[in-house]
Amino acid sequence: MKVTIARLGHRGDGIAVTADGPVLVPLALPGEEVEGEVAAGRMAAPKILTPSPDRVRAPCPHFRACGGCLLQHASDPFVAAWKQDVVVAALAAQGLEAPFRPIRTSPPQSRRRAALAGRRTKKGVIVGLHGRASDTVVPIPDCHLLHPDLMTLLPVLERIVMLGASRKGELTLVVTRSDFGADVAVRGGKPLDAPLRADLAALAEGTGLARLAWDDEVIALRQPPAQGMGKALVVPPPGAFLQATAEGEAALLAAVRDAVGEARRIADLFAGCGTFALPLAERAEIHAVEGGAAMTGALEQGWRQAQGLRRVTTEARDLFRRPLSGAELTGFDAVVIDPPRAGAEAQMAALAQGDVPVIAAVSCNPVTFARDARLLIDGGYRLEWVQVVDQFRWSPHVELAARFAKGHIARN
Repeated sequence: MKVTIARLGHRGDGIAVTADGPVLVPLALPGEEVEGEVAAGRMAAPKILTPSPDRVRAPCPHFRACGGCLLQHASDPFVAAWKQDVVVAALAAQGLEAPFRPIRTSPPQSRRRAALAGRRTKKGVIVGLHGRASDTVVPIPDCHLLHPDLMTLLPVLERIVMLGASRKGELTLVVTRSDFGADVAVRGGKPLDAPLRADLAALAEGTGLARLAWDDEVIALRQPPAQGMGKALVVPPPGAFLQATAEGEAALLAAVRDAVGEARRIADLFAGCGTFALPLAERAEIHAVEGGAAMTGALEQGWRQAQGLRRVTTEARDLFRRPLSGAELTGFDAVVIDPPRAGAEAQMAALAQGDVPVIAAVSCNPVTFARDARLLIDGGYRLEWVQVVDQFRWSPHVELAARFAKGHIARN
């Protein structure tokens, strides 16, 4: 079948419209004419007949096999415009629009946190990322995505897999860069016994890992793998959420700071370990709410050990089941909210009924962001601007920050 690509889908595949319905075409760009066999609405191996002017040579040698990146064949300006259009379309589906600030994109080789896969084979081990639409693990010795400090860990991760993976199982290795050494959290390995525990501890000591955890149990701790959050140093729990790149975190933080302005009392909802709460505490009192007690504990400890911060209080609370009510938020000048991909429908509904003057919303899912934005606007808020942040370079993943205001003159 010969088709012309009309647009990109939300997962980065090209979509062609035919009489028999849409056809998904991987690694294709809008305007391209492609040819190939179609099965179940998908052209698995397209031949590009007419390439787009936005098509570029993928910089990474692993791109065709690896599933870590899906958009290296497209120019940076095209990807930036497409990601912003994804947010525009999500808002339009809810009858909304907003001014957009220029997109901020993280550079290559900047990912400081990644979940890698590890398997034992007949010939040894493989550590890498899953192949495109596959459970196969693809080795990535020349990855253009991960920070160089993570790339140097690949031999260490291979040794961990050799020690702790079963013949048929697969390990997940969450690797995080810190200024004090690498933090590795492993899941899916063999049950810990005394010999395995001793071998893993010796490996961590001999290779200089800051921390090694096995299914949430810390096996070795040479030095706390602290992360700088403003003036504070925070030691997240093993495998805890962290913004994917330092540049992406800085862009989101700058947007949040601009959104809350001179607010003196701020509630930070879905606060994690303090990505926003602790830097904002340099000028405001913060109440940080997060579902996991380990996360709030790390945040509080970081605050207590820091100098020059205003008061920070923490609360471990499931905001999906028990959102903060408008009454509980009375007296706050601003709310920062950064929910997971599912969004925060219940909490946004509660915010919409309250009178907090400013809401700085951070999201990793434009669709749930737009749904939740509709709730706020129906409650009397204005969506003043949106800032798209692309810290998952070459992927279809889109993050953003936005400012909502009620009862104030708009700030662009």
